[in-house]
Amino acid sequence: MLIGEYSYTIDEKGRLGFPSKFREALGEPFLVTRWLDDCLVAFAQAEWERIWALLSEKSMVKSRDIQRFLYAGAMEAQPDKQGRILLTAALRRHAHLEKEVTVIGVGGHAEIWSAPAWQRKSESLRAGPIAAAMEELEF
Repeated sequence: MLIGEYSYTIDEKGRLGFPSKFREALGEPFLVTRWLDDCLVAFAQAEWERIWALLSEKSMVKSRDIQRFLYAGAMEAQPDKQGRILLTAALRRHAHLEKEVTVIGVGGHAEIWSAPAWQRKSESLRAGPIAAAMEELEF
């Protein structure tokens, strides 16, 4: 299970440190793609294949936009010896990754956020919808 919040600085080449616990849990290589809320998501290979199988069972017409969104921006992430991954320019643009980056664990996947965007999202979560969502899930 991926948990925690880690702060990194992305370098001028687009290399980003990635938590060693997350690298171990996701395996190598793992997949990174665009995600909702202007962040990126990292999936283990097995989870990526499960998503592909799920989408493959649906009508191409019904799932085409989801497939476009996920697959067009996807890349295999192979950490280097320092545990950094090289993110494509398109992925960095999608998530507005410029310098300060936050990587968070979200159970079965990781999310990669610009630090300011994560700060805003985190504050907005505390400000309202979490209690209602927990109630709805009978938490």
